[in-house]
Amino acid sequence: MNKKSQILKLAENKVRSGGYGNFSFRELADEIGIKSSSVHYYFRTKADLGAALAHQYVDDFLALLNAEKAKLKGRSAINLYINAFKTALEKDNQMCLCGLLGAQSDALPEQVNIEIKRFFELNINWLQAVYIDEKGLAVDIAKTKAIQLLATLEGMMILAKVLDDTSAFDSLNDYINEDI
Repeated sequence: MNKKSQILKLAENKVRSGGYGNFSFRELADEIGIKSSSVHYYFRTKADLGAALAHQYVDDFLALLNAEKAKLKGRSAINLYINAFKTALEKDNQMCLCGLLGAQSDALPEQVNIEIKRFFELNINWLQAVYIDEKGLAVDIAKTKAIQLLATLEGMMILAKVLDDTSAFDSLNDYINEDI
């Protein structure tokens, strides 16, 4: 893993475990074993790093969803989407990066907020397309369902984290599928 990738991965872990203010360039440099100026070589400012981090997170999340969706045979992409959130909590015990940053958006640089908005817009579009393709819903109803599911999952992540219990995700698949 190159230095830039190491910086992004470490910054992601720090943000997902404690928010945007949970790291400094000096801390990242010390943990990786490089000089702080080396972090600045890749990311001029913390806002640049935050934007790059969110951008990469969005791209990686959607690439994973699309790769898994391509493998589906008769299973719902909605269930795949729900399980992506549950797996993130179970595997990493961390919140969705853009959901966490979204809660802090009033205090974040504009370029970071642009990437957070991109996450939500692309995820709503992805879900909307699934609701149209799989359930045959009209465009406006599919968009409403997509927004509702995304909001539900972000909220469930908070509850699961606070209550230290991801079991609510297990019943969500049935609830979502009955609700349509």
